[in-house]
Amino acid sequence: MSETTPDQRSPQPATPEQRSPEQRTAVVTGASSGIGAATARALAAQGYRVFCAARRFARVHELAAEIDGVAVGCDITNADDVALLADEVGGHLDLLVNNAGGAVGQEPLGEADLEAWHTMYTTNVLGTGRVTKALLPALLAAEGTVVFVTSTAAEAAYEGGAGYNAAKAGERMLARALRLELCGQPVRVCEIAPGMVHTEEFSLTRFDGDAERADSVYTGVPDPLVAEDVAEAICWVAARPPHVNIDQLTIRPRAQAANHKVHRIATP
Repeated sequence: MSETTPDQRSPQPATPEQRSPEQRTAVVTGASSGIGAATARALAAQGYRVFCAARRFARVHELAAEIDGVAVGCDITNADDVALLADEVGGHLDLLVNNAGGAVGQEPLGEADLEAWHTMYTTNVLGTGRVTKALLPALLAAEGTVVFVTSTAAEAAYEGGAGYNAAKAGERMLARALRLELCGQPVRVCEIAPGMVHTEEFSLTRFDGDAERADSVYTGVPDPLVAEDVAEAICWVAARPPHVNIDQLTIRPRAQAANHKVHRIATP
């Protein structure tokens, strides 16, 4: 459910006259925290005008003010919100970073909360598809780039991960199908698949606010990735020459050899 009201979606709309025709534009979904917020900051530092889209309007409003971007209250599961995002962006978009999504719960299949699975599918797959569809005309007009932020959960199952594995694998198929559908068109379709990333909210959300359980995911792991590591990878992918498409980039911390193989240092 959206956390914005109609009059709160964008307090700082930029008219076409206010936008420099030379300035590159980017949309980052899920920009209120973690990888999304780090990516918005990194892109702004590279000269993009960033549309910071997220359900939590107050957070993206603060971020947009910090980076001279545009805050858009947008729940990607809400068709009206996404339509307003597309209207705000207009007819030209250089980069879309599909970052909004996330995991809910980690119960084995026999104990699965299927409502949580529904939430993950609705956000990671349907929401991402909805945003991409809405912004595709602007990306085609700009000969732009779409980056899907998936997960290593899309490539290998693990205990308790069935719902999230399925959702992220579904999102991966969106990227791969879109790349085939746009073959010959001037839009690049790329995927970033992060492994273990220690952000302030991912595991906390997954475990319904249980801070102790969330922290245990990273206990003893030397130097897990942080949001800025993934943001840097996204910026690198987007900065390749227009004829270069990075189909898929997997990024893990050195301590994580695979989803099920993580080096941990014993703690007292």
